[in-house]
Amino acid sequence: MSLPAPLSRIVDRFQKSPKDFRVQALLHYAKKVPDLPPRYADDPSKLERVHECQSPFFVATEIDDDGRVHLFFDAPAESPTVRGFAGILREGLENEPYAAVLDVPPDFYASMGLDAVVSPLRLRGMGAILARMKRQIREGVGEA
Repeated sequence: MSLPAPLSRIVDRFQKSPKDFRVQALLHYAKKVPDLPPRYADDPSKLERVHECQSPFFVATEIDDDGRVHLFFDAPAESPTVRGFAGILREGLENEPYAAVLDVPPDFYASMGLDAVVSPLRLRGMGAILARMKRQIREGVGEA
C-alpha cells in the first residue's frame, strides 16, 4: 500500500496497538481537528456535506500553488469517531502533494484495526470522506 509518510506512520501505529489503545488514539485525533478558518466558518456553503456520515460532517480541500493539499473539516465535538478520522486524515495528508493524496487506497484504514472499535456504518462514512476529498482534489486540478 502506497501512503504518504505521515499517514503511513499513523497506520503503522494503529496496526501495532491493542484494541483499547485504538479507541483512545481515535479520540486523541478527534481533538486535533482545528477550527475552521474564517473563510469557511463565515460561509459554510463553501463546505461539502458528506451524507454517508451518521453525524453532520463537512469537508473542503484546497490545493496551493505548489500542488499541496490543505484540508478543512467541520464535525460536531459530540461525534468523536468521525472527528477522529478527520484528525487522522488531516495529520496524515495535510500539505502532501495532491498526487500522493489521490493515490491513497480507498480502504487504507482497513488495516488499522478500526473495524474492531468502529461500526461498519461509521467505516463506510470514513471511506466516503476520503472519496469526497479525492473528488474535490480532482476537480481542483482539472482532472474531474
